[in-house]
Amino acid sequence: MHATYMTEIKTSAERQAQTERLLALMSRLTGDEKHAPSATSTLDALWVLYDRVLRVSPQTVDDPERDLFLLSKGHGPAAFYAVLAAKGFIPLDWLDDVGDAGSRLGFHPDGTLIPGVEIGSGSLGHGLGLGVGMALGLRARGLWRPRVFVLLGDAELDEGSNHEAIAYAGATGLDSLTAVVIDNQSATHGWPGGIASRFAMNGWDTSTVDGRAWDALEHAFTTPHPGAPRVVVATVERKW
Repeated sequence: MHATYMTEIKTSAERQAQTERLLALMSRLTGDEKHAPSATSTLDALWVLYDRVLRVSPQTVDDPERDLFLLSKGHGPAAFYAVLAAKGFIPLDWLDDVGDAGSRLGFHPDGTLIPGVEIGSGSLGHGLGLGVGMALGLRARGLWRPRVFVLLGDAELDEGSNHEAIAYAGATGLDSLTAVVIDNQSATHGWPGGIASRFAMNGWDTSTVDGRAWDALEHAFTTPHPGAPRVVVATVERKW
């Protein structure tokens, strides 16, 4: 835990209360439940990143030494909003009017309206390319401490921009970059060896873990990978 950068949820009661708010929020966001899996499948990875891994806090959202988190999987922002609220980036009462006219919390995250959100997202396939660009920018400025984490869905991997980003990041050894792919079996790519193989053949360090197992996720996110970008494939059973 990086105490300088993190604000902790102190008790299990606080976690339970936040989870209940999340479930109520998702029922509003997903009237047809089409995007409910996008939220439920990301919740554990988001908690681990913001609670245990990322060096960023509400007080350091403009710090050039902060870690950068990009939500490429922007179709299910409910879990992201709930975690941001629980960690103090946004007020809890912002969750009460998600999607309403005038609300800052829309059906896709808007980086110009929400503290701690680095990019607007929802148009799938853009996040990883942006993450590659940010990692290259950090390298060019001589900033070696900050890391860039990009959370993607398995379905968006078929976008051509992702194939280009995967190839370029591997070729340039962007070891400040970690891609987190939520694999909830919403797409069939037909790649021999699975999703991780697509990254491995382009020089990425790879790990496949249970997307609900917090300790395994933390280990995968924090394992050093010098000289290569890393992909963590988090497998999550579809429940909705």
